[in-house]
Amino acid sequence: MPDTDSAKPNAEHPLPPTTPGSNRGADGGASLPRRPIAKLIERLMAGRRRWWRWGAGGVLLLVVLIEGVPWLVTALTTVSTDDAYVNGHVTFIAPRVTGQVARVLVDDNNRVHTGDLLVELDKEPYQVELKIAEAAVEASQADLVTAQAEVRGLEGLARSQRFNLARTNEELHNQIAELQARVATLQARKATLIKAKADYERDRGLVGEGAVSKQEFDAATEAMSVAQAQVDKAQEDVYQIRAALGLPAQPKPGEDLAHVPADIDQTFSAVKEAQSRLLQTTAQLGVAHSFNESPDQMLAEFNQRAPEGNVDRYLAQVLEKAPAVKQAEAKLAVARANLDQAKLNLRYCDVLAEIDGVVTRRTVNPGDQVLAGENLMALRSLTDIWIDANFKETQLDKLRIGQPVDVDVDMYGSRHRFQGRVSGFTMGTGSTLALLPPQNATGNYVKVVQRLPVRIELVDYDPDKVPLFIGLSVTPYVHVNGTPTGPNAGEFLQRYPAAQVAAPTPEVR
Repeated sequence: MPDTDSAKPNAEHPLPPTTPGSNRGADGGASLPRRPIAKLIERLMAGRRRWWRWGAGGVLLLVVLIEGVPWLVTALTTVSTDDAYVNGHVTFIAPRVTGQVARVLVDDNNRVHTGDLLVELDKEPYQVELKIAEAAVEASQADLVTAQAEVRGLEGLARSQRFNLARTNEELHNQIAELQARVATLQARKATLIKAKADYERDRGLVGEGAVSKQEFDAATEAMSVAQAQVDKAQEDVYQIRAALGLPAQPKPGEDLAHVPADIDQTFSAVKEAQSRLLQTTAQLGVAHSFNESPDQMLAEFNQRAPEGNVDRYLAQVLEKAPAVKQAEAKLAVARANLDQAKLNLRYCDVLAEIDGVVTRRTVNPGDQVLAGENLMALRSLTDIWIDANFKETQLDKLRIGQPVDVDVDMYGSRHRFQGRVSGFTMGTGSTLALLPPQNATGNYVKVVQRLPVRIELVDYDPDKVPLFIGLSVTPYVHVNGTPTGPNAGEFLQRYPAAQVAAPTPEVR
């Protein structure tokens, strides 16, 4: 029998390692119970592996359901495209006047508000022009005062000439009346002469018979001579007044000495002279009269034009319409307009921001000489932006204005989704609006699916929180089954504005 102490392990004789295939000890004794434990471990490991497979399969199925179902729903209820980008208006900043740049107060990427000063031009030349314009206004005002004074002088002259015309016309009528009186006197003298001749002839036959004394016959002779002299004097007086009226001394056969032409007031030299002077003066006052008007007609027209017959008031009203005054007023208006333009040019030396936005494309520097209308920089609005989505023509059937849109921006990924609505369709595909549109009637034709730009406006967009930049790539999802909202909801084309609806054309019969 071996020594039992020799089988105990010690530091000098350690036990050999036991392997799973070993059934005995080092001394060939009875085997240890190792195999049942190994099988138990194997069964436990196999069970764990099955549970892991089922767990992994369940998680995978859950992920598929979570991710796949929404994707499937989105695919069935929306229309989308990755050919879309952010777009917006650009406002080019240009000066309205020519000048040298004194200061540039902004740089690229600076945010500005409407009315902020961007560029300042040298103001000194325009300040000089402003002073010149102000002096021109003062000179025009003085010219207007001078013209008004001259017109007032013409008014006084017109009043005097009007009274002179009336007086001359009255003198003409007085001379006509005097002619008629002298003709009547001549007729009376002739009647007296006839009686004196009759008395003379009677007394001459009786004086030889002694029936009439010599003294009575001498008296008859004297009376006849006196009557003849009176007739001659009366006739000379008639000739004199006819000559003063511009009439021949002897009237035409069949006409009476007292006959006067009906238009004598239009041929009488003194009246025509007075009327011509009045016509000349009134013409300078802007009052036109015909040369064919008679003096009486001209005076009557003055009275008709004058309110309540007050010629002085009428002439005072003429002051405002006198050509000299109107010309001076026009020159003053031009001078004031030039003054306003000079003020504008001086104000235009400050180039201001027209919109709220961000400065881009700055090309101006202090000291540059710029022209009116030359681009200095551009402003991009942060709020007036939209999405241009180029949908295939096969996707447009269910799209309508006002449909809700979900917008994913590559810049933000899944962290933020923007909301929008379809606002309109471009009237032409991208190829037809290109710089060189295709000519399908020439060469070989290959059909290509066309894309139509569709504008999507953003809803509740706040650039201070999640700004968008022009040109960013986006993916819009249009909910074709969603309820259209906003203006022109449910339409393909936008309606005419109410104020621009054309009136119906009347039927031509």
